[in-house]
Amino acid sequence: MKFTIKKNILLENLSNVVKAISTKNIIPILNGIKFELNEDGLYLTASDSELTIRAYIERKEIEKIEAEGSIIIQSEFILDIIRKLPSDLINFELMDGLKIKIYSDNSQYDLNCLDSNEYPSLKLEERSDPIIIKGNIFKSIISQTAFAISTQEIRPLLTGLNFKIVGDVLECIATDSYRLAKKNIKLDVPSNEDINIVIPGKNIMELDKIIIEDEDVEMHVFTNKILFKYKNIIFQSNLLSGTYPNTSNLIPNEFSIIVNTKLNDYYSAIDRAALITQSKGKEKNIVKMRIKGKQMIINSYASEIGKLEEKLNVETGADSNIDISFSAKYMLDALKTMKDEDILILLNGEVKPIVIKSINDESLIQLILPIKTF
Repeated sequence: MKFTIKKNILLENLSNVVKAISTKNIIPILNGIKFELNEDGLYLTASDSELTIRAYIERKEIEKIEAEGSIIIQSEFILDIIRKLPSDLINFELMDGLKIKIYSDNSQYDLNCLDSNEYPSLKLEERSDPIIIKGNIFKSIISQTAFAISTQEIRPLLTGLNFKIVGDVLECIATDSYRLAKKNIKLDVPSNEDINIVIPGKNIMELDKIIIEDEDVEMHVFTNKILFKYKNIIFQSNLLSGTYPNTSNLIPNEFSIIVNTKLNDYYSAIDRAALITQSKGKEKNIVKMRIKGKQMIINSYASEIGKLEEKLNVETGADSNIDISFSAKYMLDALKTMKDEDILILLNGEVKPIVIKSINDESLIQLILPIKTF
């Protein structure tokens, strides 16, 4: 294997592929990136057996090819090596079977490699009827829901993102039992079958980093895995086994108190209140909200610091009266996903879930459980 390639092209693709390398790998060869150069071009592959990413660089994008071949280059230093080489053109030359020479005009690295024949066989299947979503829409789904994924392994399914597709409606849900984010979008082409899967949260977040343009993302769904195709990248993830909890009954359909307020005003008030609660030992960042007639009062308190009180004029029923406490962090996370200035805060009592919606966008629902302070 011997070829010359532009640094920026290789670096961009290596940066995407290396996301599949795990520090927890117990199979040594999976700590490497497979370089495979053939008549089509250069394939870069990395996997931790649960997540596989492959990038394809077309032959026309490679400056010079003198010999084809394949090798496993250890991933630990390869990105830094390519990044720090001073030339815009980088040469690769396979030497003595298991050594690779990586060089530019005045710099040369000789690295020990691994035999590509020992790399696991990876089955990257595609379907004839993938689900297709625009890249910018896909990224909005992730950004508006994934923050609510659980980080606790006690309930493994909650560490993933639930995708449900029925006809032309895709519903994405994340919850950690204390909050819930739900986003619906309408697909251009209906699915031929109903889909209900859970994608590991850490994997979907890596995919989100790869998607940067408004180009189609293809979803190829199988029984125990999902393959995403985006531009020249194939991204395959295992699915979490089991059925995601039914969350439809957690979101109320009717509310006794409906508060109409401005996103920026409300966010800023909660943000200022959170300053008081962020002291050591105040992990829950508890903020109290009181609705009394047309006025909202935000309170926060920490014995070692002091207290804050904010007042906002809001639109609600003249007889509205409620005191409710919640995590300032959870509320701020939910509010960050809102795009419109006019929002609704929907309430049913001090111990019932708080629901936040945009007035103009019914596709997004944020839910937060209150915190008992008595």
